[in-house]
Amino acid sequence: MHNHDTSERLASYADVLAGELPGTWTSTHLPPEAKDDLTELADRVWDLDLIAASLAEHPLRQAAVLSHPDGAQLVLLERHDERDGFLIAAIAPRALPDEAYRAVPEPNGIALADDPFLSAEQVAGDLLVRYDRALAQVRHNALGGIQPSQPDRVVLTWQPDGSVATAPADKRAGTILAAHGFVQDPHSGIYRLEGDDTQAQARALREIGPQLDALGIGTALQHPAARTAPASAPASVPPAPAGTRTPTARTR
Repeated sequence: MHNHDTSERLASYADVLAGELPGTWTSTHLPPEAKDDLTELADRVWDLDLIAASLAEHPLRQAAVLSHPDGAQLVLLERHDERDGFLIAAIAPRALPDEAYRAVPEPNGIALADDPFLSAEQVAGDLLVRYDRALAQVRHNALGGIQPSQPDRVVLTWQPDGSVATAPADKRAGTILAAHGFVQDPHSGIYRLEGDDTQAQARALREIGPQLDALGIGTALQHPAARTAPASAPASVPPAPAGTRTPTARTR
């Protein structure tokens, strides 16, 4: 039988914890009735240690999900030992391909004491640091052949399907791209302009150049081997290597 007191305690703890974490976090309680959501959530727990071992013995009956506006999520769940407190783990973004997670260490979860204020400090100083690092690496891996842009230059890369993709480092550039038909993936941050209408695509590429240039942001068009751009697209010098820069997972 479901313990109503346990549900209230978990939900209340999660609410306080979300309010104490750096940045803006919201908390959502998933009761035992939300079986499908709990099953999907358990599959996305980004852990191969403490939390994975707990879930192997005790299937997820309820949980609280802490969410950040940028898509980052944590899951708070019950402990099944004699100690008070809870377990917390990172949740892997659902939209990124499996290949992006290869060779990225799991930001394994941790056990929390029965004090959400002290636990918030523990989560911020430990789990979130490792989670941010892992998220940045996975999102970078998801870029694939897309070369990261620099603050003063947007690198546009032709894709095998005829689309053009880019990962701008400046939000102002993203606004201009969106206004000209680029669609952003909220998890990877990649902006993509489909190539179904090559004339519209070429026109968009021509128009974004002057607008970005007015902001002091240059553009570079990257052509993979065996791919040629439409004749009407602007020519550019291939970009210099971007070094080891990776996108930031979250700014708090």
